[in-house]
Amino acid sequence: MDTNPANVEKHLSKKLLNGISSGDRRSQEELYKQFYSYGMSICLRYTANRQESLEILHDAYLNVFQHIDRYDPHRPFTLWFRRILINGAINFYKKNLNHSQNIGLENISEIPDHGNNASNDLKYSEIILLIQALPIGYRTVFNLYAIEGYDHQEISDLLGISVGTSKSNLHRARLKLRTMLKVRNHEEASIKND
Repeated sequence: MDTNPANVEKHLSKKLLNGISSGDRRSQEELYKQFYSYGMSICLRYTANRQESLEILHDAYLNVFQHIDRYDPHRPFTLWFRRILINGAINFYKKNLNHSQNIGLENISEIPDHGNNASNDLKYSEIILLIQALPIGYRTVFNLYAIEGYDHQEISDLLGISVGTSKSNLHRARLKLRTMLKVRNHEEASIKND
């Protein structure tokens, strides 16, 4: 399924929005199916596993269905939905920060080995697995800064952390990702040499 916002957006109709506004279950289900892959692609970057992603995604859909009147039909739906997803991820971060564990390098063994050499590009699913292996604080700041384009002051305000903590978490996330990539590349090189 297509996760590109421009391609997903053109399938959204006023009829569908009217159905959602009136609480029509079929319209809600249709919207859910149309934007599931798009929403999941965002949620997966903010969580450690698929189950946590589904939790954020389902909460986002509830928000959409309950507050569809806040959506401006003159603007792309994906922008509004993305904002809801990111806010859901931030709320998830705040709720789970104290319960999070440091996920170590041992979890990157899930990345499939396709026999490629270390210089080949990583696939999207492999990148997601690496990002998911980051501790929740690093992962959230990394996504907000590197992917969503927020600056450190905005991240500080959103997450209730200092600007220095935001910068530190980004730096540590990058270091951890580099370490995981080195381990992965070293393992691939070792397999090729055996």
